[in-house]
Amino acid sequence: MDLRTPDAAGAPVVVFLHGGGWLRGSRKVFTPGIGVAQSFDRIVAAGFAVASCEYRLSGEARFPSQLDDVDAAIDWLREHGSEYGADASRLVLWGVSAGATLAALTGLRRDDVRGVVDWFGPADLVALAELDTGEPAEATREARWLGAPAAQLPDAARAASPALQAHAGAPAFHIAHGTADDLVPFAQSEVLAEALRAVGVDVEFHPVPGGGHFWQGVDDTGPLFDRALDFVARVTAT
Repeated sequence: MDLRTPDAAGAPVVVFLHGGGWLRGSRKVFTPGIGVAQSFDRIVAAGFAVASCEYRLSGEARFPSQLDDVDAAIDWLREHGSEYGADASRLVLWGVSAGATLAALTGLRRDDVRGVVDWFGPADLVALAELDTGEPAEATREARWLGAPAAQLPDAARAASPALQAHAGAPAFHIAHGTADDLVPFAQSEVLAEALRAVGVDVEFHPVPGGGHFWQGVDDTGPLFDRALDFVARVTAT
């Protein structure tokens, strides 16, 4: 975990989870093409602590091991965050791509999360498995994470799908997804937003016209960060 904190003590905490298809990625990179100054530093400048966390990748461990890792990070922050000026009682999860799936699932299974920022995360692994990607079913990112294609592990595929785990009383969600995403279909976030709203969850849903995965094709990601940070401020307000 890399923990960055603002000068003022008692800052709300953003727990960041990187993308990479559960196959690769690092806590050091927010998203490809967006540097530290435009991401982690921007969050800290807005008055929030940000904890960027590693989790075991699918070459080492299968679902749901990654959720255990996220839980461990949150539990550590709740126990030790105040030593570094962070108030982990006011905590938001922020994930991109595969990390957004982990953020959403964690927010849906814990009662101490104020909100979830989900940027273009897979939300329904059952539906994803039905798409023709041109690769063998067992070679997809989702199958490597689950341990087998979704059709062979239907219970695990459903448990790993935030849209299929939506329930009343879940924390607020901020969802943003590019309409031209060719890696995670835009429809995945549409389904997640619909499922959450159907059970009364507070949802902000922001389609990004022409945006690709990791915001490729988006000239200025500043407004995307501003909207997400406004959401974090709102849900962590005391």
